Amino acid sequence: MRLVQIYQCLCDETRLRLLNLLLQGPLCVCHFQRVLGEPQVKISKHLGYLRTRGLVRATRRGNWMIYELPPASKRSPELAANLACLQDCAAEQAVFRRDRARLAKMDPTCGPIPVGEAVGDCGCAPRKAVSKK
Repeated sequence: MRLVQIYQCLCDETRLRLLNLLLQGPLCVCHFQRVLGEPQVKISKHLGYLRTRGLVRATRRGNWMIYELPPASKRSPELAANLACLQDCAAEQAVFRRDRARLAKMDPTCGPIPVGEAVGDCGCAPRKAVSKK
């Protein structure tokens, strides 16, 4: 993986926020929607950008796409170093801390997802609980 390719992905706040959340484990688009408060189309666009450049992987579960980072053993040294830096820097930035706190408070089965004022049932697979360090 080319370093320029990685930095092109990291130069957008939304993509940094998505990667920060994925450091916690695999997530459905609906999780990102709830945490970031952004529409599905925006989140999917950014996840697609990260996916085509190899920074995230996606698995289809029924109607839902579950996104995750590549396994640590398959990450390039450049990607691993930049993700470690993101994790360290995110601890110092309020927006990233808030995102992680919102994710931690979410019902792990996802449940109802607010879309504007309406509420719909997501139905995605439960997100995996991640041990806190």
